[in-house]
Amino acid sequence: MNRMKLVGLGGGIGSGKSSVSVLLHEFGAVIVDADLIARSVVEPGHGVLDALVERFGPTVLTSSGLLDRKALAELVFPDPEAVKALNAITHPAIGKEIERQIAVHVDDVEAVVMLDAPLLFERDRPGMVGKILVDVDEEIAVSRLVKFRSFDEADARRRVTAQMTREERRAKADFVIDNSGNLDALRIQVRAAWKWIGELENPTP
Repeated sequence: MNRMKLVGLGGGIGSGKSSVSVLLHEFGAVIVDADLIARSVVEPGHGVLDALVERFGPTVLTSSGLLDRKALAELVFPDPEAVKALNAITHPAIGKEIERQIAVHVDDVEAVVMLDAPLLFERDRPGMVGKILVDVDEEIAVSRLVKFRSFDEADARRRVTAQMTREERRAKADFVIDNSGNLDALRIQVRAAWKWIGELENPTP
């Protein structure tokens, strides 16, 4: 019995992966957004937030008891061991919710489920029929982070260069979307990606 098509969508920070995700949803894809899930698992009342406070201290909370993402980032990202601790706390909960959302559609042979994940190419994820990369020059990525997401330029550069290189991601991708142009150019490429997905075979259990 055939199953849904599970396709990965990845790209470096500032690549515009979210814009591609929106367009793919317009074409009919079901989007499982790892970033949104990562935000949901650290909401108040969730054990993940309690574990973060226990590990990193109360300074990672805002005055209203929410996670202060900026404070957490400033505390964690300069320290590789702290990054490992952060991942050990958050990744299991994120992974569990990702699997739950995918499982809803697993037996629907008409479904195309896009796993939109920032670390798609850094980790192996079984069951995918293909991986799409949203690719952009690093200078463009830095510029977009500064202009649209209010990053400090030095911080933007540090985050971009800390990731897997463009060459490494391209080597692991099955389909590459160049997002260095405007929205019209992007839509043309996403349409081509959707056609490519339609030509992929549905997996069997």
